[in-house]
Amino acid sequence: MEYAMLIFWIVLLVVLIIVEAATAQLVTIWFAAGAAAAIIAERCHAPQWLQWIVFLAVSVISLIATRPLVRKATQKTMQPTNADRCIGQTAVVIEDINNIEGKGQVHVNGITWTARSADGTVFKKDDLVTVEKIDGVKLIVRAENK
Repeated sequence: MEYAMLIFWIVLLVVLIIVEAATAQLVTIWFAAGAAAAIIAERCHAPQWLQWIVFLAVSVISLIATRPLVRKATQKTMQPTNADRCIGQTAVVIEDINNIEGKGQVHVNGITWTARSADGTVFKKDDLVTVEKIDGVKLIVRAENK
């Protein structure tokens, strides 16, 4: 029974590492660090209650310490593209824009884009419009502010 806690902490550490390896996100790594610290405490002949405190303290501290790094690593960032330069620009309608018929094209910054009206307004060829946003490969446009 002398090695019961040592075996418990080792089994817990192995299980936590396996769970971490099997998941795509960081889920149990902090608790694995806590279990490793508890093994060290057990090998230093710490009482069982102190081993649990070490386990919890190291788990919580490692979670708090690495949380900003994990958040930054897992956060999806939008990569700006050159197309974003079109937003707010004036475009020339080169094919009538009609959302109901699902057609329309504009020319802006030297590039021809498929376009749709932001509010359903029908725009005629040679009208000037303002690019409101990009939706996939289409520009969403509105009447130009004069």
